[in-house]
Parts: sequence; structure tokens; C-alpha cells
Amino acid sequence: MISYGRQSISQSDIDAVVEILRGDWLTQGPTVARFEQAVADYCGASGAVAVSSGTAALHLACLSLGLGRGDVLWTAPNTFVSSANCALFCGGDVDFVDIDPRSCNLCPDALERKLHKAEKVGRLPKIVMPVHFAGQSCDMPRIWDLAGRYGFKVVEDASHALGGRYLDSPVGSCRYSDITVFSFHPLKSITTGEGGMAMTNDIALRRSMAQLRSHGIDRESTRHEAPAPGAWHYEQTALGYNYRMTDIQAALGVSQLGRLDAFVARRHGLAARYDDLLSDLAIGLPWQDERVYSARHLYPIRLHGGGEMRRRVFDQLRANGIGVQVHYIPVHTQPFYRARGFAQGDFPVAEAYYEGAISLPLFPDLSHAQQDSVVAELKRAMQMAQAPTFGSPS
Repeated sequence: MISYGRQSISQSDIDAVVEILRGDWLTQGPTVARFEQAVADYCGASGAVAVSSGTAALHLACLSLGLGRGDVLWTAPNTFVSSANCALFCGGDVDFVDIDPRSCNLCPDALERKLHKAEKVGRLPKIVMPVHFAGQSCDMPRIWDLAGRYGFKVVEDASHALGGRYLDSPVGSCRYSDITVFSFHPLKSITTGEGGMAMTNDIALRRSMAQLRSHGIDRESTRHEAPAPGAWHYEQTALGYNYRMTDIQAALGVSQLGRLDAFVARRHGLAARYDDLLSDLAIGLPWQDERVYSARHLYPIRLHGGGEMRRRVFDQLRANGIGVQVHYIPVHTQPFYRARGFAQGDFPVAEAYYEGAISLPLFPDLSHAQQDSVVAELKRAMQMAQAPTFGSPS
């Protein structure tokens, strides 16, 4: 089976992890701080907070920005459920903004129209969370401008986008956002096994997220009365969580970060090769904004002919060893969100995209021979899916 994504682990990655296992620190320690600084330096952000997952980073970002009961977060429906769930974790509510049909990212025109209507009824969002789908940045200057006009905070869900750029800014620089979140799941740009990180240029937000990831405990509090207690002293000043990253994970992350640019460049080469190999097929290929250098996390194609055509092609590819996937089932159509009042038809662009979407295998270690097999099996599957079924009228 050729998976749609796969981690790339080198001997240097293994050696880095073994070194930690032989040392004194296994849990959160100096290597976590080293990893945070390395990613902050790479992105050009002033600070970073490493955590146990991308979902944990989204949760802490919302908490640190004060999202709570009575507040609402807006995000795109074309994403994984954690982009929406993080608002509910905080006691807030969630709504969606439809996507741009070319980039499949949150549409800034749809966002502006929705903001205009929301302002009239006094229901503006506390946070807008654009999602950089497949590694391609949203139109962040436009969204940041709207944030200034309507007073919401911006959290970039850049789980797909480490290693990418928008204009002259690395994704994660927070030039156009309050916080940017990365994921280090094995299928992302680099991996720590599981893990995530929140980037920010606001020192107060960084301190808040760092405290909340570790039970809300502050070991440097000066609230206690003199004489000062011993070195064992700590104070819980907020209700926090155990969202810490381990030094084992961070060591893998530091090692992987050294190959990030090569990983992304390889993804670009493979994506360009797909573009060429698939140019004669009647399918939609991923559109790329010329202002963006995508991290190319996914290679999503769009089949014509609706959901039945997609199902036939998907099943045929899987049966022949091509581990395709679909990204994503629109969040608002999930049973949990239907029970909260959302319905089919609420966000038609995202729904139309989903009906024909299939993500082809794309990862740094994918060989050209494997890629050729993917293309050959896709062409064969499309021919079979378009052929009349047995017993149908001639």
C-alpha cells in the first residue's frame, strides 16, 4: 500500500532520540526549549510554545485570547474537526465561513460579507481561524485588515503549512495574526510523533499558553508574602492542562527541522510532476496562488461526476494498493454539528468541493516509480468508473 502520506525518519533522527533516552531528561526539559527557539528562529517569530498536539495548541490559543461563554469562533468548514472543536472546549460557540473555490481556503469575500451582517446584529466573532488547507496560506493580509476593522483576533491553523511562505513572510511569523499553530503529526511537514506548537509575537500570550500547558502552574510567582518560600515552591494561578511536549519528541523535532526545507522542496517537485502526468485527465488539479509558497502537505484532485464517481475511483484505488484519502468531510455536516443546528447546504462551496475530492499520495520519500504507479492506477480507476456497469442498458 502506498499511503497518502508518510513520515521520513533518518538515522540522525534516531540518534537524536537515543541521545535523550540515555540522558537525564525525558519529559519537558531543555530540548523542548531548544526546539521552541529553533522553530521561532526559522519562522521569524519572537516566541513559541511546544505542546502535546496541534489540537492542544489550538485549545491554548483560544484560551489565551479569552474565548469563553458567549463568544464565537469562525473557521472554514473544509478542515479537520479540531479547528472547530477548540472553541467548544473553551465554552464558546463556533460558526463557519465558506471557502474560495480555487484555493479551498476560507474565502475573504465571504468573510467580509458575513462580518458585515454580524455587525448589524451584534454577533461578531471573537476569533477568526483561517486554515491553510493542503499547506497553502490563506489571504492573510486581507483577513488581518478585516480583523483591524471588525475587532476580532486571528489564529492561523497552519497545521499543514510549516515550511510555507506568504509573500515575503514565513508562515508562523505571525505578521498577519495573533497566534499561528503548527502540528507535528507524522504526516505533517516534520514530525515529533505527536506534537504541536503555537507561535506568537505577544509575550503575554506566550506566557499564558506556557502556563496553561502545565496545569496552570507558575513557578516564578511573586504573589507570596515574605519571607520567600523554598525552591520547591509553585503556585497554581489558573486552571490548566497537561499539554506538555517531552524532550524525546523535541529531539526528533530539532533533528527533523534541519531537513524541513528539503522536505518541502521535494514535495514541490513531486507536485509539479503530478501536474504534468495528470494534465491530460478531465480532473481538477490543485490551484496555487502565485503569492504563496505552499508547504504542499496534500495533493488533492477533484473528480467530476459527483460522489458516486468519487466513491468508485476511491474504492478501486484502495483495492489496488493506492492509499488515497479524502480531505475533508465538511465539519458542519458531521452528526455532532448537525445536532447544533447546521445543515447540508449551509456552505455550498465546501460541500461541492468535498463531493469530488481525493488526496493522492504525496510525501518526501515517494519515489517516481511509486508516483507513476499512482497515476497509472488513477487512470485505470477512472476508466472503470466511467464504463457502463454490467447489465446496464447499452
